[in-house]
Amino acid sequence: QVHLVESGGGLVQPGEALRLSCAASGFTFGNYAMRWFRQAPGKERELVAAISSSGGTTDYLDSVKGRFTISRDNVKNTVYLQMNSLKPEDTAVYYCNVRTSGVSNYWGQGTQVTVSS
Repeated sequence: QVHLVESGGGLVQPGEALRLSCAASGFTFGNYAMRWFRQAPGKERELVAAISSSGGTTDYLDSVKGRFTISRDNVKNTVYLQMNSLKPEDTAVYYCNVRTSGVSNYWGQGTQVTVSS
């Protein structure tokens, strides 16, 4: 079965950086686009970044463009989210996601990112 395991979250000060990782298993990783979502308290889950199966195409939420970078390693079956110049409004639980078919949509357990001075 599909497993997505996020890691790398934590508490940082504004302006600092974090790198999230999502280790994937149970499916042919290199065949699917991957996404990072986040959900802040009291808010809806939102798409932060996406990367195509080959890694050649990426897309970002407007508010993180120029600060976040999504990447993937199709040998290690891992997707990353490098987050630089973090802001308090980036505070959220970050989730890794893959959709392998129209009805098969999988999520990791999430990793907390807190940006606070």
